[in-house]
Amino acid sequence: MSKLVNQLLKYALPTALCSITLNSVAVESTQQASLHKIAQEISAQRIEGDIQTLVGFGTRHTLSETKSDTRGIGAARRWIKQEFEAISAQCGGCLEILEVKETISGEKRIPNPVEVVNIVAIQRGSTEPNRMVMMSGDIDSRVSDVMDFTSDAPGANDNASGVAGVIEAARVLSQYKFNGSVVYAALSGEEQGLFGGKILTAYAQKNNWQVHGVLNNDMIGNITGINGVTDNTTARIFSEGTRVVETKEQARTRRFTGGEVDSASRNLARYIDTIADKYIENLDTMLVYRLDRFARGGHHRPFNDAGFAAVRIMETNEHYDRQHQDLRTENGIVYGDTIEGVDFDYAAKLTSLNAVSLASMAWAPAPPKEVKISGAVRASTTLSWQPSDDKNIAGYKIYWRYTSEPQWQYSQWVDNVSEFTLKNVVIDNYYFGVASVNKQGVESPVVFPGDVGSFDHNIK
Repeated sequence: MSKLVNQLLKYALPTALCSITLNSVAVESTQQASLHKIAQEISAQRIEGDIQTLVGFGTRHTLSETKSDTRGIGAARRWIKQEFEAISAQCGGCLEILEVKETISGEKRIPNPVEVVNIVAIQRGSTEPNRMVMMSGDIDSRVSDVMDFTSDAPGANDNASGVAGVIEAARVLSQYKFNGSVVYAALSGEEQGLFGGKILTAYAQKNNWQVHGVLNNDMIGNITGINGVTDNTTARIFSEGTRVVETKEQARTRRFTGGEVDSASRNLARYIDTIADKYIENLDTMLVYRLDRFARGGHHRPFNDAGFAAVRIMETNEHYDRQHQDLRTENGIVYGDTIEGVDFDYAAKLTSLNAVSLASMAWAPAPPKEVKISGAVRASTTLSWQPSDDKNIAGYKIYWRYTSEPQWQYSQWVDNVSEFTLKNVVIDNYYFGVASVNKQGVESPVVFPGDVGSFDHNIK
């Protein structure tokens, strides 16, 4: 037998054993069946109706009208709150609905005092109510002049599509019960300086939320790009590498042990990519190793700034004539972010990706804590982690991959232990991680060893 075949068997066998073990555990899994069901329950028709309603408010600029019932951001956020209340009524009051707000002034884009109001709904978990996964979208819209708060700014794709996705995910997921909590957030003030995200991040820190994933949805409805490409089968997931809050000592450790591409945000992105492969029909996600689009920003950034795992999910091909534009026609080119530029089936597909990812993480155990690794100058690699008191944990999966590979390649199932040694797998040649697995076979995101990969944002 050739050396190549020997090597393939050597690394394929643990993966096969893991599959056999987990399949035996998950043969009666209602949770895994429900993940497929959730993907199918998202409604493009309801999303279309919500986008039409949001567009109907004329403008949702952060500085726009707040007293009117039919126009401006005040009317929009009151309608969103009413939608959450109606959803909660359908699930027996399962949502806590909050206005998380702050008055902002003295800023370049908010010179005078303005109340920035986020509408947030929390679906509390049954066993770990303070462990959170979040889906967010931005309420506000704009035209060419970022300070023009009176002109019509329909913001159909940017970002009524994201807010509609958040509301639809709440409709579907509120019919299920999870171990961890799911947060649905409609954020304000994004176009004026990411203020809604900053406000909610501060609120999460003040209330000691264990935020293990923020899925920010900003433009999930356009399928035809300025580049002439029409594509409804792909999406992008942006994720930062090392944490911006990394200390000098942590950076020094990372220099010698690796982890530049294995932050919690990066492994959250890999997790969502895997969800797309398993549960979302005809969707391939692109892992983009960057905080956001080149030299641009989004509402996940304030959460990243605080050390939380957060990513941006969005369309693959943007159409810049439909972003931040006055409504007009020039030289035969139609400008403006109108509803004609939104593909509702595509928006539903990306909403399904979010909903299944949130459900999977909320059902799964928390990502392992205090993951450590050793094996320098040895033939084998040992990983350890903090024992968990979660009685729903069946065991763990150790993952590894070549350092140049974007996704995890190999895995080994282990029982409910807190240490395991991979025999004859040399630490120098791979990156490693550990995921928690519940008794129905649903996994947490993978955690890279050390502070660099921890999902605990308070690591110092």
